[in-house]
Amino acid sequence: MDPIENKEITKYLKLPFQFDEERLVADLESIMGSQWIPHFNKEGYEGKWNSIALYASGGEATNIFALNNDEAPIIETHIIKDCLYFKEVICHFKCIMLTVRLLRLEVGAEIKPHSDYNLGYEDNNFRLHIPIITNDDVNFILDGNRLQMLPGECWYTNVNYIHSVSNKGKTDRVHLVIDGKRNAWSDDLFFSLAPKESFFPFKEEIHSAETLEKIIEELKISDQPAVKQLIITLQEELDALNRV
Repeated sequence: MDPIENKEITKYLKLPFQFDEERLVADLESIMGSQWIPHFNKEGYEGKWNSIALYASGGEATNIFALNNDEAPIIETHIIKDCLYFKEVICHFKCIMLTVRLLRLEVGAEIKPHSDYNLGYEDNNFRLHIPIITNDDVNFILDGNRLQMLPGECWYTNVNYIHSVSNKGKTDRVHLVIDGKRNAWSDDLFFSLAPKESFFPFKEEIHSAETLEKIIEELKISDQPAVKQLIITLQEELDALNRV
């Protein structure tokens, strides 16, 4: 029996950073009039869930996809040009940026339970949430645990696990969301907060047939070529599981 099997898995972490709430809000207010793009998975939420890309493939501000598969470099979009504090916060993380976005869940909106693909530390990348605006009636549920993230805090979340968000408060909820590539710097940080082995669950626990089916159905909503290729790869993995 693998020793990992008996160890607790780290599915989320509050990182030891506290960013300045007022400066985060000031940068947000400076770009609130920019074009917010509705999330592409229309079936996965109710209400308004929109995004702005700050770092994206080719610097394309309308590209709000996470973990792009094309070969264009991940660079700043024009929207972040004058957001000096956002830039300072992003530079705090000594790793390659995969995507950096603002995600805005408006009052009354709800993101339905779902899991993402290859977005845990075991996949050599990681997702961070830095709340800018939130309220006590935002419910972020990750694998059955409610995470109460406060403005300026920084949280790692393994979104390979089922998660959902609802905003039942009276203000919109806006997070700065960073997807970074794992490296020695992030290893030193993460493994100082939790045992190294706790970040590496069995793949079978996450990529079950049921989970793969849900991910494939969510991805079918997009018509992006890279997403279509990902669907083919996931379908092959699902077919292999079903043959066992």
